[in-house]
Amino acid sequence: MTRHIVPDLVFDQVLTIVPPTCTVIEAAKAMAHRNIGAVIVAEHGMLSGIFSERDLAHRVVARGRDPEITQMRDVMTASPETVGPDDSPSQALTLMRKHGCRHLPVVDGARIVGMLSIRDLYAAIQQDLEDDLRMRDELFMGSGYSITH
Repeated sequence: MTRHIVPDLVFDQVLTIVPPTCTVIEAAKAMAHRNIGAVIVAEHGMLSGIFSERDLAHRVVARGRDPEITQMRDVMTASPETVGPDDSPSQALTLMRKHGCRHLPVVDGARIVGMLSIRDLYAAIQQDLEDDLRMRDELFMGSGYSITH
């Protein structure tokens, strides 16, 4: 079975989207409240960039910027790489490795439909490995494979 980003990895998301004028402190609070590692930055429904924990560390804290007044437009990753809903997890992982990122906005044309994280890919890989082990066990041993979490 070939997995696709949507709906196999990204589904039922409530996106956290902030405008380019949002301050770092507001974005960081939203990330902490939702327990997420990045927010989408958009204006008039169009993707402008993303702001991640890494951006916070490198572009704000390490440079001594004031999070109360620094805006997303000044510290976001502008024009980030994106994936489409029909792209495969393998394509997404290749992009993440190539560009050294952990989050990719999912876009369908110009419409923002989700955010894919490396955590989502890890979960899919784990599920695939567990399914593969279960199938191999059933094939070779004739019994079900039990995985405990």
